[in-house]
Amino acid sequence: MSESLTVPVALTIAGSDSGGGAGIQADLRTFAFHLVHGTSALTCVTSQNTIGVTRVDALPPEAVAAQIDAVVEDIGVQAAKTGMLLNQEIIATVADRAAALALPNLVVDPVMVSRTGAQLIDDAAIATLKSELLPQAVLATPNRYEAQILSGMEINHLGDMEQAAERILQLGMKAVLVKGGGMSGELRGVDVFFNGDRLEVLQTETIDTTDTHGTGCTIAAAITANLAFGRDLLTAVQAGKDYVTQALHFSLRIGKGQGPVGHFFPLLLD
Repeated sequence: MSESLTVPVALTIAGSDSGGGAGIQADLRTFAFHLVHGTSALTCVTSQNTIGVTRVDALPPEAVAAQIDAVVEDIGVQAAKTGMLLNQEIIATVADRAAALALPNLVVDPVMVSRTGAQLIDDAAIATLKSELLPQAVLATPNRYEAQILSGMEINHLGDMEQAAERILQLGMKAVLVKGGGMSGELRGVDVFFNGDRLEVLQTETIDTTDTHGTGCTIAAAITANLAFGRDLLTAVQAGKDYVTQALHFSLRIGKGQGPVGHFFPLLLD
């Protein structure tokens, strides 16, 4: 005799990582670890491994919209996140569906620049992200370089991160988490949270590993999962950061390049 369960549902709108370390794959594993049912809307398909990306194919914006509609109209979601949206047309489409469907607890990981500083989408796409999608977010999670673009300032010190968070919040989202994974020295891994009233500097231990692929996707997904359970935003952010820190403890040494974090790290303790 089976027993049906009612669980929170989260939606990830992002790209596929064939190497399984980031994107949709990382998001769904993170949702599952947090006991949240994960649904997805693919925006693009990447051919990549631990060494790099060799090809990216965008899905038609209409296909992205259809996936979002199919999930929300039948299953419903308690929280959603966006990752790699790739181009202006897809970003505009996602923003349109987010507004039309009133996607709750929307976490926007503004994937624009890699942690090494390489710009991933063009200026027109960035402008649409800023004007149409970010104002709908309950939280944006830019890395150092994305925060520089969104704030229009250089970020080298903790004070810069705090000032950038204040500037970015003016784009209209409810809160921002400026991530310090791309910072150096004592600021590596230090994040700044700001919601207009409260500014928090969040810090956990620094994990010495080169296998960090997917950390940005993973923390945004973990925050989204916690929001799906109804936790308040700062609690969700702190829980997401703690989860990623532990996952970095058990990063996977796979492939010839940068391996991913260990999304199911507690299973490795048995």
